[in-house]
Amino acid sequence: MTTVAENSRKPNALRATVSDLLNLLSDFWFGMLLLAIWGVMTTIGVIVDQQKDPTVYFTSYPAPLARLVLRLHLDNIYHSPAYVGMIGLIVSTMTFATFRSVIPRRMPALRPVKIDVMPLHAFVSIPGDEPSVRERIAAYFASHGWAIRKREFGGDEWTFIDKHNWARRGVLVAHVGFIVIAIGTTMYWAGGYSGTTAIVSGDSATIPQNGTTIKLNSFAYRIDPIQTKAGTTYQPLDYVSQVTVTPKGGKPYDAVIRVNHPLDVDGTLYYQSTYGFAIAFSLTKDGKPLPTSPAQPLREGEAFQIDTTHAIQYAQFIGTIDRKTGGAGRDPRPNDPGVVINAFDGDQLLGRSMIPLGSSLDLGDGFRLAATRYILYSGFQYRHDPGIPIVGIGAFVLVAGLCISFYFLPARLYVRTEPQADGTVRVGIAATTVKGYDIYEERFAELVNALRRTPAAA
Repeated sequence: MTTVAENSRKPNALRATVSDLLNLLSDFWFGMLLLAIWGVMTTIGVIVDQQKDPTVYFTSYPAPLARLVLRLHLDNIYHSPAYVGMIGLIVSTMTFATFRSVIPRRMPALRPVKIDVMPLHAFVSIPGDEPSVRERIAAYFASHGWAIRKREFGGDEWTFIDKHNWARRGVLVAHVGFIVIAIGTTMYWAGGYSGTTAIVSGDSATIPQNGTTIKLNSFAYRIDPIQTKAGTTYQPLDYVSQVTVTPKGGKPYDAVIRVNHPLDVDGTLYYQSTYGFAIAFSLTKDGKPLPTSPAQPLREGEAFQIDTTHAIQYAQFIGTIDRKTGGAGRDPRPNDPGVVINAFDGDQLLGRSMIPLGSSLDLGDGFRLAATRYILYSGFQYRHDPGIPIVGIGAFVLVAGLCISFYFLPARLYVRTEPQADGTVRVGIAATTVKGYDIYEERFAELVNALRRTPAAA
């Protein structure tokens, strides 16, 4: 049978648990830890290519690391429950810290203090009666831009004098800015997407997320030789794609995509990111074309099967073959081009060879592989982020809040007057700021000296 004492202890234990949880969520260092974890997760999303086919990770990373990326869903980390949950936790900690710690400290209630125990305090004797001294003190500070408020506690009148009191809300503004940024990133998680595609000249591709079709009519690039101390280098200066864009359910129109000048199609930005040379290969046996010969030009990294176990991979395009060494020249422009291929038996590399463009390579057993021509292809990155305007607004609010917090110093003066037997009024004054006492010590001394002079002379 449960006793009354046991029943009373249960609510107390529950309140204690809730209090401990709220204290943890409003703890500064717990919030910093969450921000650090969020930063690590964001960095992983930058380092690891997102939303790629699993084969891409096994090609780019060692097998154990690739399996780790896929099992932990690091390939789609921005859309993972852990990432969104971390943002939710950060917003929660900032909210609780704001209402439980920041607001009480930065915007304290108007209440009496023990002036003589405050680190910044002074007592000044001013001749005159108490009402006139109070009015002269208030008039002096009001004329110098201070806000005056008076309150009565237990029959004693206190004067609270504030400077830049509005700046106490700077941290709150910064917190609001971060929350707005979190809302913007959440909008990308909910309705945004990104990806890459490569299109060979004359071909087209459809973006799976929005149904937009892009046809690459032509591609042009510019590479100029630049003389440096180390020798001649070849610097790509411009990539330009002439495309025909057909939005889903819309009419086709011609457009240009070039480096640093993305194309906006219904809120999705398309960036010119890379380019390359697709190669048309011809595979024959005893002089007869084989059906396993690739029907479409291949891009770097793509492969085709010769039979059930053997495969050929197009590894690299060589713009200029160095005829003296037989290797790749330094000029990447297609002056005397060739291609490098890898031959595989299953997963085992059998060999690596170069084929001058227009020539063929004897693979043995009557097989011969020819690289007939190259076709330029263009690589695009695309991104649809409905939260970009919200993130921009949040960043502005965040910076504004930080500027308010760092460049303005809110201060509060507590003033109490006491009439003395000798006909003077004893004025007690104390000061507090949101940044400690040392930073305001000199300014407080100036105010006390001005208080000694101005009211007495009035």
